[in-house]
Amino acid sequence: MLSEIALYSDRLFMAAVSVYVLAMVLHGAEYAVQRSAKAVLVGAGGPPLDTGSDEPRPDAPAGRSRAERFGRMGVSLVVLGAVLHAASIVLRGLAAQRWPLGNMYEFTSAICLAAIVAWLVMLRRSPAARPVGLFVLLPVVILLFLGGTVLYAPAAPVMPALQSYWLVVHVTTVSIASGLLMVPGVASLLFLLRRSGRLADFADKLPSADALDRLAYRITIVAFPLYTFAIMAGAIWAEAAWGRFWGWDPKETVAFVAWVIYAAYLHARATAGWRNGPAAWVNVAGFAAIVFNFFFINMVVSGLHSYAGLG
Repeated sequence: MLSEIALYSDRLFMAAVSVYVLAMVLHGAEYAVQRSAKAVLVGAGGPPLDTGSDEPRPDAPAGRSRAERFGRMGVSLVVLGAVLHAASIVLRGLAAQRWPLGNMYEFTSAICLAAIVAWLVMLRRSPAARPVGLFVLLPVVILLFLGGTVLYAPAAPVMPALQSYWLVVHVTTVSIASGLLMVPGVASLLFLLRRSGRLADFADKLPSADALDRLAYRITIVAFPLYTFAIMAGAIWAEAAWGRFWGWDPKETVAFVAWVIYAAYLHARATAGWRNGPAAWVNVAGFAAIVFNFFFINMVVSGLHSYAGLG
């Protein structure tokens, strides 16, 4: 029975990845059709299409309406993928008879679901930011592909050291925070691309630089307290498991460095002269630290956290 539940979990996981890929294709089609529609309108002597609104203009060509349909279909598929994704995680926990965050595969899946949910919530508040969805889905699909292949582990109980309620508290909060921070990392990268003036035809289809900056900031101010709590919970768990709150283990050290970088970002975002480009670079550096901690520290560097493959 448990093996069948595990099989259903794996199939739902693969179905979710397939739906996300299809959503990426539709978002890519939205970009392609928008570019074609813009070329037709400009070639006819009209003004460039305004991408700041989610609704098609009355004078927009038929291509713009098709782009809107592709974009909305893409969002609908992302919602469907999130439902399948969440179901796969629930069934994984039932199959393993534990909280489903016991190895790198499960942790990767949880991070990606958190990123998708954060994106959908933000999209509901700011529909004009829909074109960013393609770039949120790209790292999610890559991570899920790696999780389902290289990092995959069968459903099984965790080792005794991880059989603690702190696994639920610490690992859940750090996975949610890491997933949330993926979205502002992408938004800040796109912000820098938008402001650089390079690849103008491509960047013009994105929301304005100010909209991308606000998107990155709003999610970071939610994720940062969660990340702070996750580090504190990890320290308490470390004291219970190893008899010390902090030992400068490689994973602890890089997690602290990432926390400092994000604190610096929030400070820079509120500082005159740093609010635009410099703050975005700091945010990108924080995202890079999260990725480095997740892959390099978990999989290459040996330490007290290496056996778990967890954050």
